[in-house]
Amino acid sequence: MINEALRFVKKTGADTAAIFDDLARLRIAVFRDYPYLYEGSVAYEKEYLKIYSASEKSFIFLVYQEEVLVGATTCIPLSDESPEVVEPFRLNGWDIDSVFYFGESILLPEFRGLGIGNRFFDERETFAGSFEAIRTLCFCSVDRGENHPMKPENYRSNEAFWLKRGYRPEPSLQATFSWPDTGETASSDKPMIFWIKNI
Repeated sequence: MINEALRFVKKTGADTAAIFDDLARLRIAVFRDYPYLYEGSVAYEKEYLKIYSASEKSFIFLVYQEEVLVGATTCIPLSDESPEVVEPFRLNGWDIDSVFYFGESILLPEFRGLGIGNRFFDERETFAGSFEAIRTLCFCSVDRGENHPMKPENYRSNEAFWLKRGYRPEPSLQATFSWPDTGETASSDKPMIFWIKNI
């Protein structure tokens, strides 16, 4: 049950730039945990997030407790994403203009289990589905394998949730993203798994 004290805000296109500072800090806080183990910086994050303000069809759904950003989810046409995201689809002959890419879904731990994860998908699917050309929704997740030394004993992946939402991993789509792990200064390559849903 979603807490009634929470406030929800929608931003699209150029209007997304206004929340980049807060979103950058939230991304760093959430992605620092397993499985991303991301050692981020606000400067890098704000540079990355510019793809959303540059796209006329980007969408960010934000969750606030009073004035504090506690959760967010993003999506954008695949054609407006970075080359490392687009290239696996291009190499496999996909119609890039028919795909919408779902970026992060991030939520501080104390606000999980309230149904917000489903709300994140509902909002993005509704927005992406409003464009007539869109036939496929997709996102990607990092593959840390089964025996990563920093995997918590009580870790539970989101795969069952994604499957329930109708998404499936697509083995033909493979990508490698690079970022510094927690406590490191140099970036290293990470294999990424794409999940898709046809609409």
